[in-house]
Amino acid sequence: MKLEWGFPAAVRAGICFVIACGCATPAAAAEDPRDCTTLAQDAERLACYDQLHGRDSAPKRPAETPESAKPASPELAPAAPAAQKSLLDERWELEPNSKRGAFRITPYKPVYFLPYFYTNNVNRQPSSPAPGHTAPVSEDIDGTEAKLQFGFKTKLWENVFGGNFSDLWFGYTQSSRWQVYNRALSRPFRETNYEPEALMVFRTDYDVLGWNGRMFSVGLNHQSNGRSLPLSRSWNRVVVPVGLERGNWAVTVRPWMRILESFSRDDNPDIADYMGRGDIVLTYNAGGHEVSAMARHSLRGGSRSHGAVQLEWAFPIKRQLKGYVQWFSGYGESLIDYNHRGSYFGVGISLLEWYR
Repeated sequence: MKLEWGFPAAVRAGICFVIACGCATPAAAAEDPRDCTTLAQDAERLACYDQLHGRDSAPKRPAETPESAKPASPELAPAAPAAQKSLLDERWELEPNSKRGAFRITPYKPVYFLPYFYTNNVNRQPSSPAPGHTAPVSEDIDGTEAKLQFGFKTKLWENVFGGNFSDLWFGYTQSSRWQVYNRALSRPFRETNYEPEALMVFRTDYDVLGWNGRMFSVGLNHQSNGRSLPLSRSWNRVVVPVGLERGNWAVTVRPWMRILESFSRDDNPDIADYMGRGDIVLTYNAGGHEVSAMARHSLRGGSRSHGAVQLEWAFPIKRQLKGYVQWFSGYGESLIDYNHRGSYFGVGISLLEWYR
């Protein structure tokens, strides 16, 4: 005899559905952590604990970024135009965000070695109107020699007057003419010039004829050859450089005034009439090439009218190594030749960009 359940079939099916669901999600019915320990599946046991402590264990999908907010593909993004670098700012740290602190060694004038430096007019008996300053005999100097120069500058005091517009700099340049091919004279250094200077540099910002005036400075400059009589030469100057630039071009105008000495101490009383009372230096810098032109004059007429021009070109060879060409014509290629006129041509290498 079979016993029948006293529930309609639909009710029995509903009860079975509820029981099945309770077995599939036991965490929903858990009231004590011990209820979760009976679950064999790791995922079910974790869901049980999460639900018991009110934590939603369902993974959340990250919000999708709108198409308009997504960054453009690197291939499709327009390239930003490169900002034009300021030659004078890189040289003198003029802007507040260019300051690099004091006592940092930086380039100043060209650093080069010219194994070939030739002149068409050798000064074999240097002279000066100062008493006892004329060589007694003529020396057998070669017209071909080597020339080398190095120099540096460093900031001694940043923001001297506050406001990020004034810095005190120290610069030093040394150049030598070496009779390296003159075996008869034991290959001596014919002339070495020493040039220390101090410059107070001020940042400016004005326009004139399409050029931007970036800086001016006031400095004390000493130049000498460190030799004894009769070949001693030296002078001191107050120099006031003014720097302007336009694109890859920079121009520096440097008027100066000689600091006079007593006649008995003056090695070269007429030096300003030959080495000049100011110069202009025009520089072009682009693509690793650096071209410079210098012109100076005595700013006097008649028999006191003298001057000089110099052209320099440094071009890339490899990394910081550059080829270097120099041409000079006029008076004062060196201090010992301050009142001697000649043309000079040299070829060699340079080790850095002096306007960077």
